[in-house]
Amino acid sequence: MNYKLAYALDFHPWENAEKQPSFNERFTELLEREESGREPPYGRALDIGTGSGIWGIKLAERGWQVVGIDVVVKALERARHRIEKSGVEMRVVEGDVTALRPESVGSDFKLILDTGTFHGLTTAQREAMGRGVSAIADNDATVLMLAWSPKRRGPLPRGADRIAIEAAFPGWTATEVGTTGFEAPKPVELLMRPNERWYRLRRV
Repeated sequence: MNYKLAYALDFHPWENAEKQPSFNERFTELLEREESGREPPYGRALDIGTGSGIWGIKLAERGWQVVGIDVVVKALERARHRIEKSGVEMRVVEGDVTALRPESVGSDFKLILDTGTFHGLTTAQREAMGRGVSAIADNDATVLMLAWSPKRRGPLPRGADRIAIEAAFPGWTATEVGTTGFEAPKPVELLMRPNERWYRLRRV
């Protein structure tokens, strides 16, 4: 999907998830699991494909030290505006998620969040992202990844399952941890059949 064009046209329906209680409740449950038994600050978190920074900001509000990365300049402008308005500390970086480098985003991340980037990449791009995440993640890191179920959808994300995710993340094991709770508009649901799932990755 051409995200640069989508943001240029102010077309970003995925941001609607912010207003859906079911999605937010599920997202909160996943974070509470990672934070259980600890006190903030929880450590460094990387928001991959941060877009307008919605979910990175929520991480920062909970006590994570957040870096967001995205290749779309227009999206990062929106993110910076949101961050300033929210009053949280969050750094955003213009960069390619398939070329993650410690010198650009940092390292030793305890949490890596992907709310819809990996499932739209080519196989080669997925492998590159997997190598990059492995290089900047702490040994005890968790990856939380949202992915549509695999299906041909033209220019839209082709989706990914656990097998595809683990293939791109050698040395990690992926566990499906349930639906996202996102309620897509009926036409989108019927046509695209996203069947969104959350996956949790941990090093083997």
